[in-house]
Amino acid sequence: MHEDMSSAARLLRLSFHDCFVQGCDASILLEAEGGEAEAPGNAGVGGFEVIGAAKKRVESLCPGVVSCADIVMLAARDAVALSDGPDYELPTGRRDGRISSLALASHLPEVNDPIRVLKAKFHAKGLSEKDLVLLTAAHTLGTAACFLTSKRLYNFSGRGDPDPTISPRFLPRLKSFCPLNSDFVRRIPLDWASEFEFDDHILRNVVTGFAVLASDAQLTEDRKTRQVLESYVGGGHATSSFGADFAEAMVKMGRIGVKTGSQGEIRKICGKVN
Repeated sequence: MHEDMSSAARLLRLSFHDCFVQGCDASILLEAEGGEAEAPGNAGVGGFEVIGAAKKRVESLCPGVVSCADIVMLAARDAVALSDGPDYELPTGRRDGRISSLALASHLPEVNDPIRVLKAKFHAKGLSEKDLVLLTAAHTLGTAACFLTSKRLYNFSGRGDPDPTISPRFLPRLKSFCPLNSDFVRRIPLDWASEFEFDDHILRNVVTGFAVLASDAQLTEDRKTRQVLESYVGGGHATSSFGADFAEAMVKMGRIGVKTGSQGEIRKICGKVN
């Protein structure tokens, strides 16, 4: 069961990392030297084998019709639904890109980006502050390598100190789980105590100082993103539309840089251009 949930998190993350470079065109899947998959911001991105297996099956039934780009987005949609999240309609018809470049992947959102940089990167893709909060909430599923927390826990301002926004009740647990100089292997749940279920618990963690990643915690540092957070988990005035709004943000993300018509191609194998 936990392996299934890990796969769900990987597929959800894969869709984001594909769409944020050249649009939703499956360029991250291309096995090219110096390709997108080698970018530091894509370290640990997985799920390639799941997409490849699905593509092989689809090609055997209706060759040359369904793109790898559509399969990536549909797999993310199904991963959310199978994790007790919303099931939603997703437009299809994307075509696959022919280029995968490490240089083009240099502007992915990073874990230590301040909120103004995160907002700018999302705005550049046509996404709002609300979308930033909702797509960050994809961290309701899965884990992160402990090395991603190193600066936040042990040298936040360059003086050997932790991020002061971390709850004093949470900091000892974080440090115990991710000791100084942790490597790529040791991993920590992104949504503490709820990492195998799609829910709004991740947003509650952010508001109460229980965020694991610095980029998640940054959502409280901006007036607009904090207002969005509080609209879901802020108490008396909070709404119950989180699932539907997350689905809407995923559909919106799925429209970034879409190739149609004569653009791109329908790959036969997701890791190679035709």
